[in-house]
Amino acid sequence: MPDTMAGAPAPGEMIDLRAEFDGAGIGDVLAALDRDLVGLRPVKARIREIASLLLIERVRQKCGFATEAPTLHMSFTGNPGTGKTTVALRMANILKALGFVRQGQLISVTRDDLVGQYIGHTAPKTKEILKKAIGGVLFIDEAYYLYRPDNERDYGQEAIEILLQVMENQREDLVVILAGYADRMENFFTLNPGFRSRIAHHIDFPDYENDELLAISDTMLARQHYRFSPEARAVMDRYIARRRTQPYFSNARSVRNALDRARLRQANRLMTATSPIPKDALTIIEPDDLLASRVFRAEEKADAGA
Repeated sequence: MPDTMAGAPAPGEMIDLRAEFDGAGIGDVLAALDRDLVGLRPVKARIREIASLLLIERVRQKCGFATEAPTLHMSFTGNPGTGKTTVALRMANILKALGFVRQGQLISVTRDDLVGQYIGHTAPKTKEILKKAIGGVLFIDEAYYLYRPDNERDYGQEAIEILLQVMENQREDLVVILAGYADRMENFFTLNPGFRSRIAHHIDFPDYENDELLAISDTMLARQHYRFSPEARAVMDRYIARRRTQPYFSNARSVRNALDRARLRQANRLMTATSPIPKDALTIIEPDDLLASRVFRAEEKADAGA
């Protein structure tokens, strides 16, 4: 990158940042983020801030101002199903549009993709993944599982050392995003200060509210040309309220799983029809398609025992 003021704009010269923004296509990426994800206002605000920083950095480079490659490695923390992978994909698009990575691909991995099971196995696995990720974004889900200090024969530390080296030496063409539960990620950074020192942006993903999850369910169904009947939508609202109080709730992921099961029940219900059905029936989720869920069956048992 340039280290002098050569090519800097003359005094009084104006720069149209909106034209730069529109020309890079950043507005389209951010619009897609708003369209694809319900809620997450603080996350979206932070992504917009990062996009603005990167745009200004690119304009400064074009003007010839002294600059250094920004550190762009990130940490996404939050519960499952809160949109971390989707946001990582949009971040990859922004980085490519602004020239901070060459290709903009998102490579999503877990510990099993990086860590081997015997001596000499980990380094080739980790390097192969990094080879695929160079020029784009490497997304490591549940990154804290890379480090298992209680197991002397674990090879995760070898993967960590390789990752840290590449994150430092090739940060101009690779962005690493570490993701996982907030408390476990904090402990991971405490035990691995090398990672903490290389992470520039920490973004926390809040859980969705009930009304947001209901809106997400509408969107998920619409993408597959389904919809709730008015009565079924009210049942889904009840389902969400009850499901989130139960173990292993995963926000939008749990909603998606519930809708998959509802579609199975709908298909089974339609196949029991003994006469022709209206075409619209193929697209409508009815209350019975949801009420057969274990969530409501458990509720019925609780009421019976009261």
